[in-house]
Amino acid sequence: MASEETALEILRRLEAAGHRAYLVGGCVRDRLLGRPVHDWDVATSARPEQVTALFARTIPTGLRHGTVTVAMEDGTYEVTTFRAETGYADGRHPDAVRFVADVAQDLGRRDFTVNAMAMDAAGEVVDRYGGRADLAAGLLRAVGDPARRFREDALRMLRAVRFSAQLGFRVEAETARAMAALAPLCARLSAERVRDELEKTLLSPAPRKAEEMVRLGMLRAFGLEPGTARPWPPAAAAERAARWTAFVLAFPQADLERLRLDRRTARLCRAAAAAWEPRLTAEGLARLTAREGWETARCVCAVNGQEALWEALRASGRCVTVAQLAVDGRDLGAAGPSVGRLLARLLDHVLDHPEDNDRTRLLALAAQWREER
Repeated sequence: MASEETALEILRRLEAAGHRAYLVGGCVRDRLLGRPVHDWDVATSARPEQVTALFARTIPTGLRHGTVTVAMEDGTYEVTTFRAETGYADGRHPDAVRFVADVAQDLGRRDFTVNAMAMDAAGEVVDRYGGRADLAAGLLRAVGDPARRFREDALRMLRAVRFSAQLGFRVEAETARAMAALAPLCARLSAERVRDELEKTLLSPAPRKAEEMVRLGMLRAFGLEPGTARPWPPAAAAERAARWTAFVLAFPQADLERLRLDRRTARLCRAAAAAWEPRLTAEGLARLTAREGWETARCVCAVNGQEALWEALRASGRCVTVAQLAVDGRDLGAAGPSVGRLLARLLDHVLDHPEDNDRTRLLALAAQWREER
């Protein structure tokens, strides 16, 4: 796993070769906040070919934008030449990139002040845009003119909501006004990018911040109109399917296919949302599991914060599915739809009378019911 120690080793190797090099972006922000850092990104005055010459294993991931991925023993690190960007005709990517000599110019192209800081190998922080002050204030502020930042790349508006949810920060007033005015630009973004930002928000400590994306009109392309939210369930576990199910309960009109949510998760979320009950009893969970299966029942419990109830049912060995009955179709000497109906009736009986899940008793019941017909 990538580490700060190795990232600093990369900085020192670049500096020893006469280049300037810094940790940049989210890793500096999270390090200053004392949060776990997962990706260590490096910005340098070295050109891509100079970076490649200094390291044994490199991948030319984005040479046009000055990015080389350096492979070290514990992971990979993106090393990018200081750059400035111009023109964003598609509202997402720069039309032209030019390499620059000063890290301050590189930081000036970034989205928010808390992401526009750099740190050298000695631990000195370059902060030209007030990122540290905004960190201390719990404030998310665009670098420079927020309207310009969002017109350059509309994804930054979704990222603002996501960072607000992850960090517990409030969005600075001018930045928030620009988001409200320019939210329609999000219609130009790819579904995959929107889905990723929405999912990161849903998995954050404040998943209901996703409602802000809807309120501002950022998700109209996916069937989500402002003012359409239903009540969110009270306690959804920080687990992917549970958080998506909570979102579907709040926004049943959400077009999960257009959001490119994988089919398995989309099916599970819809099934769990359709079967959802706000507070399950042990008996209610047993019947829900009988109807919908273990996976859907587990997801409903996770949405409710009742995972322990599901675990207890699973551990109890209580019969709640046809597969757990003490008889099967071969025992009943029947085939086709009739045996399925008979097994379903036996399961319904066992749900009311768990003690009757015995082969002899069930065969006797099946014979009795056949005679009654």
